[in-house]
Amino acid sequence: MNLELAKKPMAGKKPMVSKTQESRAPLRLTRVVIENVRPEVDCGQFAIKRVVGEQVEVTADIHADGHDVVFAVLRYRSPSQAEWQEIKMESLVNDSWKAAFPVSEQGRYLYTVTAWTDRFASWHRDLGKKFSAGQDIALDILVGKDLITQAAGRASGPDAKRLLSWAEELAMSGEKEPRLGVEAAENPELIQLMQSHADRSNASTYPRELAVTVDREKARFSAWYEIFPRSCGPNGGVHGTFRDCESKLPYIAEMGFDVLYLPPIHPIGVTNRKGKNNSEVCSKDDVGSPWAIGSHEGGHDAIHPQLGTLADFKRLRSKAEQLGLEMALDLAFQCTPDHPYVKEHKNWFRVLPDGSVQYAENPPKKYQDIYPLDFETQSVNELFEELKRVTLYWIEQGIRIFRVDNPHTKPYQFWEWLIAEIKSQYPDVLFLSEAFTRPKVMYRLAKLGFTQSYTYFAWRNTKYELTEYFTELTRTPVREYFRPNLWPNTPDILTEFLQFGERPAFMIRFVLAATLGASYGIYGPAFELCENRALRAGSEEYLDSEKYQLRQWNTADARSLKDLIARVNRIRKENLALQSDWSLQFHPNDNEQLLVYSKTSPDFSSVIVVVVNLDRYYTQSGWVDLRLDALGLDPAQPYQMHDLLDDSRYLWHGAHNYVKLDPHTMPAHIFRVRRRVRTERDFDYFL
Repeated sequence: MNLELAKKPMAGKKPMVSKTQESRAPLRLTRVVIENVRPEVDCGQFAIKRVVGEQVEVTADIHADGHDVVFAVLRYRSPSQAEWQEIKMESLVNDSWKAAFPVSEQGRYLYTVTAWTDRFASWHRDLGKKFSAGQDIALDILVGKDLITQAAGRASGPDAKRLLSWAEELAMSGEKEPRLGVEAAENPELIQLMQSHADRSNASTYPRELAVTVDREKARFSAWYEIFPRSCGPNGGVHGTFRDCESKLPYIAEMGFDVLYLPPIHPIGVTNRKGKNNSEVCSKDDVGSPWAIGSHEGGHDAIHPQLGTLADFKRLRSKAEQLGLEMALDLAFQCTPDHPYVKEHKNWFRVLPDGSVQYAENPPKKYQDIYPLDFETQSVNELFEELKRVTLYWIEQGIRIFRVDNPHTKPYQFWEWLIAEIKSQYPDVLFLSEAFTRPKVMYRLAKLGFTQSYTYFAWRNTKYELTEYFTELTRTPVREYFRPNLWPNTPDILTEFLQFGERPAFMIRFVLAATLGASYGIYGPAFELCENRALRAGSEEYLDSEKYQLRQWNTADARSLKDLIARVNRIRKENLALQSDWSLQFHPNDNEQLLVYSKTSPDFSSVIVVVVNLDRYYTQSGWVDLRLDALGLDPAQPYQMHDLLDDSRYLWHGAHNYVKLDPHTMPAHIFRVRRRVRTERDFDYFL
């Protein structure tokens, strides 16, 4: 203890006050503490994500010294609003509070929390206690009158007049009879007016304004189909065109997809062009990789001449939209040695001591046909603006969805800037991050603004792996910013699971992708035709990969999964439970080869239970233990399990029930849970 500070002034002498103390402004006392606000990503550095029509539920720990009543509001502002909107927060247990606000337009919302000690609410609470205890409340009535009069001074117009009237009403009622004064204080109109004009002079506001990026519905729920237009020709030896691709649109639409994704459509370089199966030996007939962008015919804002013209591209996009397919394009910011950038902006690339340009490497792999852009160039501002221009160019051609190739190989700062710039002008633009890399890098890219992200789903095969991974994606704070898009295959990825197991393996992975995730995609027609030939043992590259050559696909093949795909996509569109991810819950069973999970709509009007046999070779059976409370089911009532895949129906009782699945016929059930409803005539049916 500082004894000097503890000394009392001598009798008869005025305590000395420093000039600093005399000039100091009165301290603004704040008594309320606001902490642990959720959702919040990295102390508010990044926005959470929602889609139009959803709500943002906010929780916080809010408390104050003493015993005064605390009042808290959730404040939010939409992109089109200049003023804050407020919603009263509800007090829960242990000083926890919550409230929710709706998001009804695309763009960037802001939200925060404000709280204060409410003298009127404290007075109102104590007045009732004193009256119930038989104490004299005459003086308390006068205190209440003063509080209401002060509130009238903060109000204006009709509210001010009503508050003055209430101040007099309270005083007169209390003077006549204490009970009447208490009843006047209980009036809902008075309480509402006092809340609206509370004294906030000492209110506390959370020091950060948190953000929500609100996208259109396709950001949450979509089914993607990837196709190479150049393989849409009349036979395998003729380069396809956009006009040829038009003939494939009805086939894709009939399967129920809503996003048509095209790999890069730009001119392909000739220098160091790769041959079939990624060979470094290239013949004159080899078409090269679409991701080797740029030639004398143009760069990222040009179209490969063999595909057609810009008018042909716009026609394809229009035809697709008429069938319910929105077109997505690839953003692959890399160049070939023949790209116009190399001649016009050599300083955008890393130049080696011998004067040559550094090509891409991932030792020991070499990509001689690709020059990566050097974002550490002294002309970085110029480079940023050019890539923004390219993105805007395709937006101007009607594109609103981009699949971004290898974003983890470009600076974080670039993506944060580019996505913010684009979405400030076009909030309906969606970006899918194709970054199969370390988890923290994938999550960082999502935080920076990518709308959706590829995942590790393709390599998660066992019950444990799938349960742990999707619990992380849907039940932890990751879900606030990372929207998964599940792909069982891509032109780069033919997993071991798909290489061995034939048709059942593809059925299993498809049902998992389409029901575990609200957004998923397939690379077709390779997927529905169960293409499983690997380049070599231990490789995930396709033999005769479409990345390096034209392919002829027989989509009429009887082995095709197109009917299953169409049925599942129809199930997804007809059942609200499958159109979001957050309700995903896994259920126990006694067989490690069976995965059981459910999804529900918020009001339980749509309840889906999926059972998948993870074994692509053998029939598996077991007993399922459903968590009935998670499904909104009464354990005392039977319920119907309607398998939407084959329209069969089963009557189940309680949580413990038996299933059996043969992967060679159908490796999964997609059950719609139907509750028993009894009519006035005691006739039961299941809804």
